Amino acid sequence: MYKKVSTDLDFVKRELETLEFWKQNRVFEKSIENREGCEHFTFYDGPPTANGKPHIGHILTRVIKDIIPRYKTMKGYKVLRKAGWDTHGLPVELEVEKMLGLDGKDDIERYGIEPFIKKCKESVWKYKGEWEKMSDRVGFWADMENPYITYDNNYIESEWWALKKIWDMGLLYKGHKVVPYCPRCGTSLSSHEVAQGYKDITDKTIYVKFKVKDTADTYLMAWTTTPWTLPSNVALTVGAKFDYAKVKYNNEYIIVAKQLVPSVFEGLDYEIVSTVKGKELEYTKYEPLFDFVDEDTKKEGFYVCLGDFVTLTDGTGIVHTAPAFGEDDSVIGKKYNLPFLQMVDEAGHMAEQTGFIKGLFVKDADKLITEDLDKRGLLFKSSEIEHSYPFCWRCDTPLIYYARSTWFIKMTAIQDSLLKNNDKINWMPATIKDGRFGNFLRAVVDWGISRERYWGTPLPIWECECGHKEAIGSIAELKEKAVDCPKDIELHKPYIDNVHLKCPKCSALMKRVAEVIDCWFDSGSMPFAQHHYPFENKQVFEQGFPADFISEALDQTRGWFYTLHAISCLLFDSPAYKNCIVLGLVQDKEGQKMSKHKGNVVDPWDVLENQGADAVRWYFYTVSAPWLPSRFHDKAVTEGQRKFMGTLWNTYAFYVLYAEIDKFNPLKYRMKKDTLCLMDRWILSKLNTLVKNTDKNLENYRIFEASREIQEFTDELSNWYVRRSRERYWGSEETQDKINAYLTLYTALVTVAKLAAPFTPFITEQIYGNLVVNLDKSAPISVHLTDYPVCDESFIDKEMENQMEELLKVIVIARSLRNISGMKNRQPLRNLYISSEKKLEEEYIELLKDELNIKDITYVTDASMFIDYNLKPQLRTLGKKYGRLLPAISEHLKNADGAHVMGLFEKGLNYEFTVDGNTVVLGKEDVLSETKEKDGLISQSDNGITVVLDINLDEQLIEEGYVREIVSKIQTMRKDAGYDVTDKITVYIESSDMLEKLIVKNFPSIMKDVLATGIAKAADASFYCAAWDINGVQADIKIKRV
Repeated sequence: MYKKVSTDLDFVKRELETLEFWKQNRVFEKSIENREGCEHFTFYDGPPTANGKPHIGHILTRVIKDIIPRYKTMKGYKVLRKAGWDTHGLPVELEVEKMLGLDGKDDIERYGIEPFIKKCKESVWKYKGEWEKMSDRVGFWADMENPYITYDNNYIESEWWALKKIWDMGLLYKGHKVVPYCPRCGTSLSSHEVAQGYKDITDKTIYVKFKVKDTADTYLMAWTTTPWTLPSNVALTVGAKFDYAKVKYNNEYIIVAKQLVPSVFEGLDYEIVSTVKGKELEYTKYEPLFDFVDEDTKKEGFYVCLGDFVTLTDGTGIVHTAPAFGEDDSVIGKKYNLPFLQMVDEAGHMAEQTGFIKGLFVKDADKLITEDLDKRGLLFKSSEIEHSYPFCWRCDTPLIYYARSTWFIKMTAIQDSLLKNNDKINWMPATIKDGRFGNFLRAVVDWGISRERYWGTPLPIWECECGHKEAIGSIAELKEKAVDCPKDIELHKPYIDNVHLKCPKCSALMKRVAEVIDCWFDSGSMPFAQHHYPFENKQVFEQGFPADFISEALDQTRGWFYTLHAISCLLFDSPAYKNCIVLGLVQDKEGQKMSKHKGNVVDPWDVLENQGADAVRWYFYTVSAPWLPSRFHDKAVTEGQRKFMGTLWNTYAFYVLYAEIDKFNPLKYRMKKDTLCLMDRWILSKLNTLVKNTDKNLENYRIFEASREIQEFTDELSNWYVRRSRERYWGSEETQDKINAYLTLYTALVTVAKLAAPFTPFITEQIYGNLVVNLDKSAPISVHLTDYPVCDESFIDKEMENQMEELLKVIVIARSLRNISGMKNRQPLRNLYISSEKKLEEEYIELLKDELNIKDITYVTDASMFIDYNLKPQLRTLGKKYGRLLPAISEHLKNADGAHVMGLFEKGLNYEFTVDGNTVVLGKEDVLSETKEKDGLISQSDNGITVVLDINLDEQLIEEGYVREIVSKIQTMRKDAGYDVTDKITVYIESSDMLEKLIVKNFPSIMKDVLATGIAKAADASFYCAAWDINGVQADIKIKRV
């Protein structure tokens, strides 16, 4: 009937067998095919880049993404899961540069764009096998055979459709702006890319004096954290309404904001000479800091401007202004028609005309600029500041803000849509909505969409020298309007750059603009581009949009989560997804970020090959809520595996062992509720409560809560239900109680296997296959092809669950008391007293007696009746009053009834007695008291329950204790000897007269418990032997199978 179940916990081998089973039987494919015609549930898989190896954090994303689609499939939905690959952009280009030994755009141009593009296309599949192997191994189900690929022509064409639609809306434009720029990669970046690369660094800040023109010894002073921008300075900006002080210091006059004078001149001897409003400083001319500025530029700039961005939180209240390197600066430059100085080239090096610093990388120029200003008396002071600075998210080069021509999508125009649709998203955690994500949307800027790179989706804009521009939205449109488009055109550089249009305005040839687009636009377009919408699969897209569920790591709030949302709002005025679980960082066991530099990176394959996929999955589900950081280490994985998987597997193995012995087929029986015992009714109530709660939790994406409750139930199933019911499976007769025990445990195991299938798909497949498919050939071949369990409310009895919960709390306290007193559980005790607001019904008290090995259990209203007191006189109050009587009073109190005395005090009465013929009257303040337990009693309180255990032993209790110890030792020997649970034995014991007589007296009950046929008169070498200490008495016990 059942396959034999090994009790070893080698789950890895079994998982590999399950993977093969799924593959051979097309279980994933069938899980979708079987739901044809059912309601759809849509999951979007954020595309990884396959030119880097997956790490342990990727397992977290895979297993969180996998659980919800599995659950929804079992709930009756058709859940299509299309895998995807992110194949464009800087990540790929930099990897190829490294592989080819290139360094930057000049090297790429020399190498050749076409061969470089071909290498990029090859590179993206470098670790495809690793990703697919990892995804498969952890049980991540997705269509890997037909993935969407962002470099595919169809995918790009869908993006072109989107870009043209945005163009037609007037939201795609070219502007000359100060943008975040990577000098190493030679391209501008978007705000969401910049947001991913901030680091805390220490920079030198300087206070610089600008000589006021034609005014002796007078300076305007500005503060900057970027000295390298000073050669490009053309103005100074002040706040119109602020007060500015002329400060005399060291025979010079220095102008700064009055409010900041104390901090700027801290510790120095200075004098404020006069004060003016910022408005009065407007157009004040000053001398350039450096002599490499030409005369025309000097005439057009170098004066004071007014700006509302000036603050008085730090610095001097005067802002050094270089329109080439700051957004606010650029605004001021346009307002005042300032000259444009850009003394830095596109590689981030100081320009040729900067003389002593030419050719230096900007950050390297800071030191020389500072030294030069110091030598010329223009450096007032310098200091260091720790601040957050943006670095390139891919190459780790410090970014600079750099004015250049860039294509933008006008996100500011649709901010209302962004915010409105964000309100429709169920974020987990909820704080993301108005926090990290909402804040980003409220501060949204136009999306710098273009990249001056090579490997990416080409921006589909053609322009003519006459100024006319045109956006192309499809391959068909391109061929219709082009004069030289190949039939099999590949939509990448350099091929697309060879395609020209005829200008409808002047008939000249139009060329495509040089830029490609931000690769984040690729991944953000996947809802429609994966289906080649709108050119085909229109119904498929519309049926699955917006997605019901997505999940990625926290950093994607500024990445994929944002671009999905942005593009969806642009094109459809809709959120792209309804529910989003934001994942926390996977840290090492010390809570540190994993990095190769620290040597604390965990190879996912080490864990998968040792503990297995289910163990890793279960760890991530149960360690904390998904959005919290998790400290990953193999011991934690093993512990989680033991607690749940080990417990479940051993319980399953127990059932199969005895069910196979009895050839018990659950399909032949129906559960009769009216015949079920308390333990059966309780576990079935708990089971159906678990079904209801797990379904509700998963419906609401509460993975952590669901997994923890399944683990708690499994523990109670094994360590309470099965342990208490064990003897019910041993009998040789098929009684109704034995049938009920089998049916109840079978129901629980099969139900838990289904409930836990989305969590741990491997172990549950093994259990289901043996318990269900082996017996019922008409059943679905896989647990993942079954329906999710449905709660049967008729089995739920909350009062019974509450009673059992109370009972288990009492057990925990009582076991603790036994442990404290050194009293073994096998030693019967006479009395146990309970004080609690909740009182157990008689049925539960009987169960409690048996479990705790207690003869009698009594409920008391006040556990203080079991407490005694040590009483002493309070010398401070009695010394003067009774003096010489104190020794006699002390002796009296030592022997007094402490409980009686304290009872009087509680009622507000005095304690009166006589010593040496003198009446003594004591109040509460006259007595010091210490509580103590009465002899032979021990107590403990927890959760509002007080338990008092009577540990006094009489002869009968001692005798019963010996009997239970002997039974335990023989049971251990049976197991050690390798006997089957049904094997009969004969027993031979050599010990003291007392113990031998006790064994003879109690042997009928011992025989029953150990399956013995009798006591042997002698023992030969064929007996299995062991020496024992039984409650201090030595005994040699020998057993033999008969």
